[in-house]
Amino acid sequence: MSLKERAERLKTDIPALFLALKDGETPLLAKIFAGITVVYALSPVDLIPDFIPVLGYLDDLILLPLFVALTVKFIPKGVLERCRRESQNMWQDGKPEKWYYAIPLVLVWALIIFVIVKAAL
Repeated sequence: MSLKERAERLKTDIPALFLALKDGETPLLAKIFAGITVVYALSPVDLIPDFIPVLGYLDDLILLPLFVALTVKFIPKGVLERCRRESQNMWQDGKPEKWYYAIPLVLVWALIIFVIVKAAL
């Protein structure tokens, strides 16, 4: 599978994971992973900020596909295929960007800063 095909698949899989998150047939563990993946994908804040040279973009190129691949493994095939079909043109105009998707990542960074400050004192 080429890089372009993988990128296109990612555009379909993230909305499909969003739909699988709401699906009653999706197991709890898969819903947890899907929630983490969708929040990370939609968050305007990254784990590694984009202004950090190279690393800022590598997290999007590595972490997001890894989150998607991990989550897909836990979703039953029938549910995933149904969600993929439903999500074909779901975010055709681009992904929704909401500020509250950033809350989990902001909390992670706040915790990291807190631990560093505590260790330094």
